[in-house]
Amino acid sequence: MKRSHQNMPNKNVRNFWRVGIYVPFVLLVGALTPTLVAGQGLVGEGPRLGPLNQRFTQDQFNRNPKLKDVRKAGIKIFTTPFNPFDGYGDGPLNLADTTSPGGRPSLQGNGRTLRINGLDSQTCLECHNILSNATIPATTGVGGAGSTATSAMFQPKDIDPDDEAGNGFAFYDGRFIDPPHTFGVGGVQLLGKEMTIDLQALKQLAIANPGVPVALVTKGVDFGTIVASSAGYVDTSGVVGVDPDLVVKPFGRKGCCATTRQFDQGAFMFHMGMQPVEIVGDGVDADGDGVVNEILVGELSALEVFQTTQETPSEDKLSDEAKDGVQLFGDIGCANCHRPELWTNGKTLGYSFPEIHEDPGANKFYEVDLSRKPPKFKRKGSRLKVRLFSDLKRHDMGSGLAESFQGATPAQNAEFLTAKLWGVADTAPYLHDGRAQTLGEAIDLHGGEALDARDNFANLYQANKDAILRFLRTLRTPSQPNKDVFKNAPKRPKGPIDKN
Repeated sequence: MKRSHQNMPNKNVRNFWRVGIYVPFVLLVGALTPTLVAGQGLVGEGPRLGPLNQRFTQDQFNRNPKLKDVRKAGIKIFTTPFNPFDGYGDGPLNLADTTSPGGRPSLQGNGRTLRINGLDSQTCLECHNILSNATIPATTGVGGAGSTATSAMFQPKDIDPDDEAGNGFAFYDGRFIDPPHTFGVGGVQLLGKEMTIDLQALKQLAIANPGVPVALVTKGVDFGTIVASSAGYVDTSGVVGVDPDLVVKPFGRKGCCATTRQFDQGAFMFHMGMQPVEIVGDGVDADGDGVVNEILVGELSALEVFQTTQETPSEDKLSDEAKDGVQLFGDIGCANCHRPELWTNGKTLGYSFPEIHEDPGANKFYEVDLSRKPPKFKRKGSRLKVRLFSDLKRHDMGSGLAESFQGATPAQNAEFLTAKLWGVADTAPYLHDGRAQTLGEAIDLHGGEALDARDNFANLYQANKDAILRFLRTLRTPSQPNKDVFKNAPKRPKGPIDKN
């Protein structure tokens, strides 16, 4: 990985550092990294999650616990700053794989801090804590968005911060990910599960009718076509915006995860070096840091319930100008991908373990009515209206926004899940890497499949552009999330975010 070499006299010295010193130094640090945590038993020294026998287990769901009690257990996992006694950090360096969680190199071999490629936070709250960036100072709150300073730098292998290569920019082949807020995600997860059920049924329809193309349309969203052979082989070359497994994955800027649980499994290991039992096994110290059972199955379940039952983003009353903006938003093509609302078939979100993403209803252990508080989605009969402003589909956003991740194809680097716009008024900066500080900048940077909508916006009269921005600035985060489990939950100011 390249470094800044401002104090090194010439290229030969730099190469000597890279080859002659760095490798044996890494070997030495790996050999010296402690595998046991010292100090436990001193006053104030011990796991922040507490003794194992006091932690939340999966067995507790067998007693059908109250939602509030599960949410309390979940917010504890979300907000606890883990320490080495909990299992925070990676173990000894694994020279066979220095980028995956478990055996990554750390700064000065401390085993706890890396920042570039994870080991960058002690708690979920560090990256998800801005309830509103429209206020000065910012209003903080559990489950909010992040900022440039909290963006994740995912798995780079080559960084050139001083532009030694002469590219005219700082080359970086990892992903730079600005943290989104987590409000309303229960409705999103329910939509994703229902869409997956539809797509899996369409796959079976194709298998039952060999040679007949089947359109993959669910909730009005078109994911292309499939066709099956008489031998049961399914040709997925016509699939767009979703993986060939036909599992809708509404989480992650790249649409990587079907549920918040799946996302959290990787996030714990990447950001904190905390290993979920369901990934590494019960009683297994897979990273060699001297700690086992770092995140229990029940704790991950409680966290998923907490996240998916947070309050739903809100919307301010529309002014006449903002009402015009709603119409224009649709007229110029923004709503083709940023669909204002999708409707669920039911109002109950089920939770499963172990998860089978192709079969979202399997292994269910708990369920929550999302029409009730805290999420309280608006309902019509048994259906819920989810005002997310997304189609939960991946789109090519053009070369201007394309990443340079070394583990992806050019097409994968250019594709992003349609951003959910609810809460957008309070959650600057924007886009997948936070490069846009304003909504106008974010729109201007759209390309690829969004190029026509971007150009249509650019060609509007100033008053019409302002009308669209007025509308977008009514899409707010919840006014006081998590007040049911957090006595002093922060409250953001109500009313228009500005008078300009």
